[in-house]
This record gives sequence, C-alpha cells and structure tokens, in this order.
Amino acid sequence: MTNTFSTPDETDGFLVAALYHFVSVPHFAELRAPLQSLCEEYDVRGTLLLAHEGINGTIAGPADGIRTVLSFLRRQPEFATLEHKESWASEMPFLRMKVRLKKEIVTMGVEDIDPNRSVGTYVAPEDWNALITDPGTILIDTRNDYETAIGMFKGAVDPNTKTFREFPDWVRQNTGLHNKPKIAMYCTGGIRCEKATAFMKEQGFDEVYHLKGGILKYLEEVPPEESLWEGACFVFDERVSVLHGLEEGEHKLCRACRHPLTAEEITSPLYEAGVSCPHCHGERSEEDRMRFRQRQKQMDLARERGERHLGK
Repeated sequence: MTNTFSTPDETDGFLVAALYHFVSVPHFAELRAPLQSLCEEYDVRGTLLLAHEGINGTIAGPADGIRTVLSFLRRQPEFATLEHKESWASEMPFLRMKVRLKKEIVTMGVEDIDPNRSVGTYVAPEDWNALITDPGTILIDTRNDYETAIGMFKGAVDPNTKTFREFPDWVRQNTGLHNKPKIAMYCTGGIRCEKATAFMKEQGFDEVYHLKGGILKYLEEVPPEESLWEGACFVFDERVSVLHGLEEGEHKLCRACRHPLTAEEITSPLYEAGVSCPHCHGERSEEDRMRFRQRQKQMDLARERGERHLGK
C-alpha cells in the first residue's frame, strides 16, 4: 500500500519516502550498486539498508526521482508488495545517498528473531486509542531515550534505552510486564516493533499488539483533537521532528551529540552551534569542543560558498 500526501506544488519541496520490508533476499548485495547509481542519477538522498532479512530506510528528493526509485524496488520480486509512507520537506533533509549492506535492517542483536515467522497483531491508527486506554493494556515505547524526550503517547512506559540492543534485557528484567494481559508497542515507522513484538511473543507474551505504520501514520491520520500523542516525533533527517499532519517541527539538532533541542535549550549558555548543548556539554573535553568548532567553521564557510560540507 502506498500512502501519498498532496502538496500545492511539487516543485516547492522534497518528497520524503520512509520504507521497510521484511522478506528473505539472498541476493541483497547485488542490489547495492544499481540502487546507489539510480539514486545518484535522480538526486535522491538518504539511507537504504539491505540485508538478508529485507530493506529499510528513508530517502528524499524530487518527486519523480523518488517514484522512479520505488518503482525499481517494486520490480524486484521480493519487494513487489513494498509499502512506503510519504511526507514533504521544505529543504533537502539529507546530505548524501548511502546504500549499505547490513546483517540486520534494524539491529536488535537477538538471533533467530524473524517477523515473517511470528509477529504481534497490527492495530490501525483509528483503533489505537481504544487499545491503549484499555485498563488491561501496558503501552510500551520501543524507541531510544533521545526520541522519547520530545514526545510520547499519553501513559506510555519509557524503557529509557540508549540503543535498541538494550530493549531485550529491559524486557527480561521487568517481570511486571506480565501483570496485564495486553502489551501494546509503538515506534516511529513500525519497523522496530516488528522485531520487538516478535521478541515479546518468544518471551511468552500472548496478546501483543503494535501500531501499524508507527507514530508517523498515526500523526497523518488521527485528527489532533482526537489524538493521545503528546509532543513531537523525532525523525532521522534534517527536519529533526514532525507534528500532526507530518508538518515539520521546531526542534533543532545538536551536531555534537545528535540530541534534538527545544527553542529553550538553544538559548542555554551551554549551547554552542555545532559544539555542545545542555545534554552533552559536561561530557565533552575542551579538546573536543575545539575540534567541533573547527568543523562548524568549515560548515559555515561551505554554506557561504553555496556548497555542502559533508564532513568526515
């Protein structure tokens, strides 16, 4: 299923396509070169991960370029039913195009977790509110701490994980998760919940549910006045965050630690563009800050020349 958005004039912005698909792809390495070449030809940028278990990534570019890349992918038998979600960005949200070969398209670090074999029950955005307000449901945010810091569903449990690899241990250590019959889980676009719900099923949880299409689909379809979402949703591109209707949020990114920043945090004396912010200032040495200042200077000079500074 293709989820499309309209825009008054497609020349005014960049089309962003988020996608993933779990499927066995024995020849995945052979797709890297032609996919990279096609993206570069159409000035499509972002990151696509290829592995034996499928594909995952987000790309942005001119609308015709994005649709050409998606058509190429769907011509591959394994990706014929590939779904994607669309939104728009006022500026190009990625610096370059990367097609990478990986062991996993989303890294959980637990072997033999296969969403094609066992996975939770999908719940459509319009049915999500009823599930998560059910007294018999425990709602779990499977994202990392820097993502949950700027927005979550009302009443959700935050595991405070720094990486998705920490999630399995968090589940094993929290025996209280068995106190209610239903487990509901969500993430940005749905991919982490594919593995997270498969893992929960293997841990003996029977009623496991996850939000189909993730937070992004919920923010697209559920009206703000009916929403149980609080805050903004972190996205892994230069937009940093999105709101209801997938409108671009107001968060900025600390270039030193990659943490999203509010307008208030940007006014902090601990914030220095490209160098530090309230979240990482105390963790950086003066040598680090000097190095970051030099990097920021090169970025500023490149911007003045109308060029892109790609960094190391």
